[in-house]
Amino acid sequence: MKTNQPQSIIYVFYVSIIVALGGFLMGFDASVISGVVKFIEPEFNLTKIQLGWAVASLSLTATFAMITAGPLSDKFGRKVILKIAAALFFVSAIASAFAPSFLMLVLARMLGGLGVGAALIIAPMYIAEIGPAKYRGRMVSLNQLNIVLGISVAFFTNYLILQAADSDTQWVQSLGFAEWNWRWMLGIEAIPALIYFVCLAIVPESPRWLMMKGRNQEASVILKRALGEQNAEQEIQQISNNISLEQNKTKGSFMDLLKPSMRLVMIVGISIAILQQITGINAVFFYAPMIFEQTGLGTDASFMQAILVGITNVVFTLIAIALIDKIGRKSLLVMGVSGIIVCMFSLAYQFNAATYTLTAQALSTLSTEINIQALQPIIGATFTSDLAFKSAITDILGTAQAVQFESTLVSAAIQMNGTAILVSILGFVACFAVSLGPVMWVLFSELFPNRIRGIAISFVGLINSGISFLVQLVFPWELANLGATFTFAIYGGFGFIGLMIILKFLPETKGKSLEELEGILVKE
Repeated sequence: MKTNQPQSIIYVFYVSIIVALGGFLMGFDASVISGVVKFIEPEFNLTKIQLGWAVASLSLTATFAMITAGPLSDKFGRKVILKIAAALFFVSAIASAFAPSFLMLVLARMLGGLGVGAALIIAPMYIAEIGPAKYRGRMVSLNQLNIVLGISVAFFTNYLILQAADSDTQWVQSLGFAEWNWRWMLGIEAIPALIYFVCLAIVPESPRWLMMKGRNQEASVILKRALGEQNAEQEIQQISNNISLEQNKTKGSFMDLLKPSMRLVMIVGISIAILQQITGINAVFFYAPMIFEQTGLGTDASFMQAILVGITNVVFTLIAIALIDKIGRKSLLVMGVSGIIVCMFSLAYQFNAATYTLTAQALSTLSTEINIQALQPIIGATFTSDLAFKSAITDILGTAQAVQFESTLVSAAIQMNGTAILVSILGFVACFAVSLGPVMWVLFSELFPNRIRGIAISFVGLINSGISFLVQLVFPWELANLGATFTFAIYGGFGFIGLMIILKFLPETKGKSLEELEGILVKE
């Protein structure tokens, strides 16, 4: 027993790592667009809502995939759905890179969204079903770790492509990094997508799914490798008893989610699903360079700061993995969401305190492409909000030129505490990474009964993805019409509401088997 346990943990770990690579692709696919928006906006002459669609289109189809992936995995198996997701990631990357128009780009990203939705739902479900209760929080959190690694790698590859575009090296020029920079940013995802598809070949099917299908012998072999001989026998007995009980009940359906016995888990599940997105995390990840440019940084500097966001996300996700099975899910959420509230209100305060003044000296350093003569009427004028400054620029230069040179002019005019902005954003990311990021997926894998787990996770995943879509869609419009101050204050307010719900309703789930949790949380 003692000699077998380390070996079994190693097996569960590497299987979980492979499955969680779907999270890496999700993070990469979702975040790479942060470097793309600056280039596709003028190339396709996009409005702010169209720009939002370019980003959010992925989440729209992810929403559809989430509502269908769970039931499909119940029918065909977790592994089959993950392989389909990997194939969709690959095709989407290639199609996005070669998109000849805004419409084709949106359609290609929508295809990738199907893979994102499926991977987000199935990967944590699979890991929870194969891993031991003692380590389940850490194992499921590997999915979130891979998501943030994907986000970080996307920031980094975007930055490297931008740097390469300025190189005079022959091979760089021949690859067209300068001319096709945003296409390379999108297309490079095809490489990890192909690796994921190949690696899934050595991953076994979920043992719980196999037992639900009556394939007990196959499940037994996998569980003995994953848990050790003795623990596997106990787990098999628990699963068998649970399946026997469920056989006496009608087949799980969406209507089961409305039963009084499910009230507590649905309140918790839906609240956490909404809270993870409504506090603005995807706005920060997807539009990081845009946010930093609001502080007056140039393009290269904003990309470097975005990389810091990615690194912070990875480091604090690792901290969460180390703590989640020790101090529990609820404690991490309370601490993390409290920090999120503070950081969002700090961002609102800092942007509210900013002023914008174009000086003759600042204008003299700008590109000759900008109609500097036309800007003479506002030289020396001080604007107390980003909205007023951008409106003045648009009135003088017209919409097309205002969009093209907005970041340059903001950088030249803004006066604010850039350090405080950076600290607040990194603090927000850190707090999210130790709480809502990994804990949501762990709770989703734990809260719901075996019989309807696929359906329930699909439902709350649908809500999560739907809110993500809305946040991404409206964020450019919010910055343009409401301003940074009000936008971040809204996110902080939603965080406070979520904290109250967590304190009142969320139970602790650490250290208990899925069958034990069902008995505690679901009262018939």
